[in-house]
Amino acid sequence: MELVRKTGVAILTVVVALSLIGPVMGQTDAEKHKLKMEEMKLEAERYGHPFNPGWGAGLGAGLVIIGAGIGFGRIGGAALEGMARQPEVANKVQTAMIIIGALLEGATFFGLIVCILVAGKA
Repeated sequence: MELVRKTGVAILTVVVALSLIGPVMGQTDAEKHKLKMEEMKLEAERYGHPFNPGWGAGLGAGLVIIGAGIGFGRIGGAALEGMARQPEVANKVQTAMIIIGALLEGATFFGLIVCILVAGKA
């Protein structure tokens, strides 16, 4: 029990330290940051790779769709397996599957909208 308590205190100490150090270490001079970004853009254009956040938005949208596909596949597979094992509860399983699918679809649309907004800022 003492080991669990010591481990918990150690983890809590690390979390508190990181939460306090993060904002302090994250502070930058705005003008210096702006110059650095301009320098990065010029360097990227010089080597033929335009500095464009639209690429990241496209990659994010692709990852959202892949994740949604995996989620829908797992929901459908589990529902079909449950219906095959107990056909008498098929209606309840189907209703739960539709509700979970709708929630997953909402999260997917949110992710896609965020990617579209990021791409629009590019």
